[in-house]
Amino acid sequence: MFLQINSENPSSRKIAKVVECLENGGIIIYPTDTVYGLGCDIHNPKAVERICRIKGIKPNKANLSFICNDLSHLSEYAAQLDNQTFKLLKRTLPGPFTYILKASNVVPKLFKSNKKTVGIRVPDNNIAQTIIAELGRPILSTSLKSENDFIEYLTDPYDIHEQYQKLVDIVIDGGVGGNQPSTVVDCTGSSPEVIRQGAGEI
Repeated sequence: MFLQINSENPSSRKIAKVVECLENGGIIIYPTDTVYGLGCDIHNPKAVERICRIKGIKPNKANLSFICNDLSHLSEYAAQLDNQTFKLLKRTLPGPFTYILKASNVVPKLFKSNKKTVGIRVPDNNIAQTIIAELGRPILSTSLKSENDFIEYLTDPYDIHEQYQKLVDIVIDGGVGGNQPSTVVDCTGSSPEVIRQGAGEI
């Protein structure tokens, strides 16, 4: 299904369709404030494994991350946020950052690395935030890469639909996407460390 959703004012009827799909173990492609992403309910292992097959990665070896709709939602999944980290998150979220944090017990096993850490995002995108708020749970976040040698990420929803329509349940058209992924910041050490520079500047 190809679903056009207005990013400024997402239709509640269309958001409900997306949420129903996720609740039934479906996979979606959705816009963020950086690149388009593949997503599913993080509490549905079969859907997570399906995305890993599409990406050609093993679930137990992949560094999977997910998105929350705000900072208080994120804090449920992160253990022991110190003052320095909380201030950094508050200053930069919502925004184009993925933060590696110590995982709380609420995080599903598939998302925890060997070090008991997890990558979490709060994108500055109305569609993504509304979907998560209505679902009541985070959704997986993994960048949608292009098969084209000349471009790394697909930005046009019509091109995305053409390439992925047989692999996913819903492709959301939320406008043209970006071509830079999020900046990844590791907050599990003594001070935050940028381990991938992307769209966000710390």
